[in-house]
Amino acid sequence: QMQLVESGGGLVQPGGSARLSCAASDSEFTFNHRSQAWFRQAPGKEREGVACISSYSFTNYAESVKGRFTVSRDNLKNTIFLQMNNLSPEDTAVYYCAVDPGFSSTCELVTNEYSYWGQGTQVTVAS
Repeated sequence: QMQLVESGGGLVQPGGSARLSCAASDSEFTFNHRSQAWFRQAPGKEREGVACISSYSFTNYAESVKGRFTVSRDNLKNTIFLQMNNLSPEDTAVYYCAVDPGFSSTCELVTNEYSYWGQGTQVTVAS
């Protein structure tokens, strides 16, 4: 079964940056024909969409991260990234990557659009 492996979380100071990565365990599962997304879940809160990138490289961001976060994809490495800048304590959460197995020209930040999920990586923003 295909698995998503995330990396790059950790402790970051307010105003700092972090870069998350997500790779598929199955090299036959190509990312560039599918949409991928990043979600996050803070303690006591529901999981929320952060950013997504479609099969056509259309991107979509939550209002709270626009201008600070950037989602990208490396098709050769079958990996997606989330560059996070100017982090604040409100960004503290477990971050999950997710993949929609279907082909789509756009992407949405709704959990039921995505069938494959990573195990999550903790990002803590604190001084």
